[in-house]
Amino acid sequence: MNNEPKLNIREYLVHLFDIKKGTSKAGTIQDIKDGISIRGHTAWILIFSILIASIGLNVSSPAVVIGAMLIAPLMGPLLGIGLALAINDAATLKRSFVNLIAMTAISLLTSFLFFSIPLFQNETPEILARTKPDLRDVLIAIAGGLALIVSLSRRKEMTNTIAGVAIATALMPPLCTAGFGLATGKYGYFFGAMFLFVINSTYIALATYIILRFLRFREVHKVDDQQKKWTIRIASLVSVLILSGSVFTFYRLIQEQQFTRKAQDFIRYLQDEGVPLIDVDDEDIDFQNHSLTLTVFGSSVSPDEQNKWKNKLADLGMPDIRLIIHQSEENKEIKEQMKQLQSTYAEQLKLINSKDELIRDKDLMIRELKDEIQLLYHDRIPFEKISREAHINYDALREMSFSKRIHTDFDRTDTLWVFHTYWKDRRRGKEQYGKMKEWLKLRVKADSLVVVFHE
Repeated sequence: MNNEPKLNIREYLVHLFDIKKGTSKAGTIQDIKDGISIRGHTAWILIFSILIASIGLNVSSPAVVIGAMLIAPLMGPLLGIGLALAINDAATLKRSFVNLIAMTAISLLTSFLFFSIPLFQNETPEILARTKPDLRDVLIAIAGGLALIVSLSRRKEMTNTIAGVAIATALMPPLCTAGFGLATGKYGYFFGAMFLFVINSTYIALATYIILRFLRFREVHKVDDQQKKWTIRIASLVSVLILSGSVFTFYRLIQEQQFTRKAQDFIRYLQDEGVPLIDVDDEDIDFQNHSLTLTVFGSSVSPDEQNKWKNKLADLGMPDIRLIIHQSEENKEIKEQMKQLQSTYAEQLKLINSKDELIRDKDLMIRELKDEIQLLYHDRIPFEKISREAHINYDALREMSFSKRIHTDFDRTDTLWVFHTYWKDRRRGKEQYGKMKEWLKLRVKADSLVVVFHE
């Protein structure tokens, strides 16, 4: 006879997921209250961690940012707000809000001062990643907040979990990014980063409230059911509003990705068809204005061909896109000059068709004019594009100018391209000057190039 106890699935699942057993209510409340206030060493730790995080964002180093998050004391007031709502403790709620505002102000001021230094104002992937929060950030904040408060309620087992949650919820990098937006005048970055901070803050506090209510923490002051309902309604309304904003942002992100993918498919189609497109980059694909800018070199795009392109865009699911077609201005000028030369040549032929010598002279003149036009065409460089590339590649460069200088030793006449470069800092400018000179020679494909250094 088998006397072994039967496996009860329900009891096993209850035992597996039970978080009430082993909860230290008094210890949890004390731990949360101890971490609310910012004073003395806590304030300085916050300032130093904000500086570390700002440097990490500036050099785009996730490791440095994570290290700063591990030491930042930002979660205390948020846990205090959740605790105060769960146990109806008005004094703790007030203290938590005051300290949260103080911590936020200190963080914004510290990051603002750091990013006010021009040397540290370059946009990096780590900064840009925190300017457009969406639904995924809400899910991270909810999961992180739940993990944090469940871990805190266990006290002895919470160290590793709290470290992981600090990394996941990432309260501090959004504040640093908001400071960057204020310092550089890019207020879109500021509002996007602050929205991410509000998402994380709200759902950490909300998760704390839900778990502590579930664990039946004793209320400090008894309130009637009507007041509890109002508290729940307000918390639900705030959560829904933030969730709606993040869902909308997520939807817009998906739309932008689809728009970019379809535009790139259309560009590949034109290239396969042999259309000579010039330098199509991400800036030409404008999701905000729903437009696509194309610069075409060679013959003008006929109305029939443009209609064909619009039909292709409709087939790709982009019937309402605004297609902006630019012709190469230099190419147009040369064509007009060639047409004028051809017209002049034809008229002259009619007048001097009986005079061979004059005809030869006119032929020679036309050839010389063609050569001059060809030289003019080859001597032109895309200075605007080169200057943008130089600004990106050489951060010590303050400004630059371009001119052509004609030089002769009376045996030969040469045309020199002269670039004047002006640098922010003499030492760093000297370090980058030689490399820039070699890059310009390669970029414009010319050996007769002069690059002048100016402080």
